[in-house]
Amino acid sequence: MSKIKIEELTYLHGKGTPYEIKALDGIDLSIPQGVITGIIGHTGSGKSTLVQMFNGILRPETGRVLLDGNDIWQKPKNIRSVRFKVGLVMQYPEYQLFEDTVYKDIAFGPKNMGLGEDEIKERVTESVQFAGLPIDVLTKSPFDLSGGQKRRVAIAGIIAMRPDVLVLDEPAAGLDPKGREAIFNNIVDYQKESGSTVVIVSHSMEDMARYCDNLVVMNDGKICMEGDADHIFSQSKKLSEIGLDVPQITKLMLKLKEMGVDVDTGAYTVEKAFADLIKIYNK
Repeated sequence: MSKIKIEELTYLHGKGTPYEIKALDGIDLSIPQGVITGIIGHTGSGKSTLVQMFNGILRPETGRVLLDGNDIWQKPKNIRSVRFKVGLVMQYPEYQLFEDTVYKDIAFGPKNMGLGEDEIKERVTESVQFAGLPIDVLTKSPFDLSGGQKRRVAIAGIIAMRPDVLVLDEPAAGLDPKGREAIFNNIVDYQKESGSTVVIVSHSMEDMARYCDNLVVMNDGKICMEGDADHIFSQSKKLSEIGLDVPQITKLMLKLKEMGVDVDTGAYTVEKAFADLIKIYNK
């Protein structure tokens, strides 16, 4: 079942100017319910533009965005309610923090939903734990936190609205490997516990291979590949042709194949490669 469905969607940047660019070109896409979908593509492929369509930050030039089968632009005056259902965490969201305490920042969304103080407190406490932060951080200023902690606060602020769909645009950008892994593990735990639909935009093939159930590959404003990781990363030649790269572990397996080792060149995580090599070793 599709949670979000995109039909023949087109969007222009700089419409009517000499710099007009077709950012999205006749997109058809279904985002399945209750799983993690990764959207990958090189810079300028249309990833960020596409996810800003999901909750009405941008409005299509042509085509439709359906949420649970309903056109989100059928009643433009109700678009604000869509943004509570589809929560979008933009790139570098820590730069959007503005309150004097972490609690107030996380509570901002629920407060604007018109919730009571008890409900807001419950949601803030729940979301800060989902984001992997200690409760005592709530009394601190967000500007006294590390970059990774600020990122988590921003994510918690969206989670606190309990959206049906959580969309994260490059959630681990700029973080060190340990920070990246921690952020993604928290996202996976959140999805499993909440059952929400999650969409992650990233240029990191390793992250997408490891954490996503379903992958969408974009190029020049179009969808060029869809499927699970096995399907996508088995097409390394096509990925290279559009300026993308396979995970490093897949490169290693391809090199071993060239050297005459009968390995699975579709292995796209260290765990899969290790299991395959162990089988070969034990033969």
